Amino acid sequence: MIQLLSPRHWKDYELLDCGDFEKLERFGNVVMIRPEPQAVWKKILSEQEWKKAAHITFRGRSATSGEWVKKTPSLPDRWHVTYGNEDVSIKLRLALTSFKHVGLFPEQAVNWDYISSSIKKFRTPQPKVLNLFAYTGGATMVARAAGADTTHVDSIRQVVTWANENQELSGLKDIRWLVEDALKFVKRELKRGKKYNGIILDPPAYGHGPNGEKWKLEDHIQEMMQDVVQLLDEKEHFLILNTYSLGFSSVIVENLIRTSFPAVKNLETGELFLQATSGVKLPLGVFGKFCSV
Repeated sequence: MIQLLSPRHWKDYELLDCGDFEKLERFGNVVMIRPEPQAVWKKILSEQEWKKAAHITFRGRSATSGEWVKKTPSLPDRWHVTYGNEDVSIKLRLALTSFKHVGLFPEQAVNWDYISSSIKKFRTPQPKVLNLFAYTGGATMVARAAGADTTHVDSIRQVVTWANENQELSGLKDIRWLVEDALKFVKRELKRGKKYNGIILDPPAYGHGPNGEKWKLEDHIQEMMQDVVQLLDEKEHFLILNTYSLGFSSVIVENLIRTSFPAVKNLETGELFLQATSGVKLPLGVFGKFCSV
């Protein structure tokens, strides 16, 4: 059964509306307008309502960069939000980047809840969790806050530094940081005979490692999956595969997991979305996940 899941515990995030290739959203006390290629339908709220609500608007200059236009110039470029569920609470720094992102993908809170609840089920005193393509570390913070011995891997030094700031903001410590190509790291861990109780993968459609290694989702995801499942602890484990690619469906993700790990139990697949208060749903990627307990 394919699931449709949306975050349930957000207080510092709200999708107000989306449409006409844009989204109107609130992070903490800051309301912004950003491009959204999935929002091909018409906006529910009027243009006047959007303009009145927004504090900041992103104006694209190219396919990969642009600038932020503030209604009030004194608005800060950086601010904090918090996230909490029944098991954990974390704090994250947001910032206005030149490529429209702010350091957080709010739909991922669905996966954060799965991470914390899975860790809490384990009998292992300090489960080992590996977060690949880890970005600014929302999932990393949740895993560490839930009590896991956590390793964070990303190929971009600046976002690993950002994630380290999130560790400090969240009152956490002892996360293992690695600026590394994810696939190369996994292969080295296999040679070392390492095992993890939890593995999180949120790979981009395209990307580069720190030494120019090329990553293309459809070319490399099968190899990655066949390798990472060998790192899973046999008795207690969970795995999350999340993809944001217009060409991928949850059926593809299911096939990837089942062919890489035929012994999989409790497999769940589906689509993540954000529910706008205006009434529409914004799809934001597909997932596959399983937990041994």
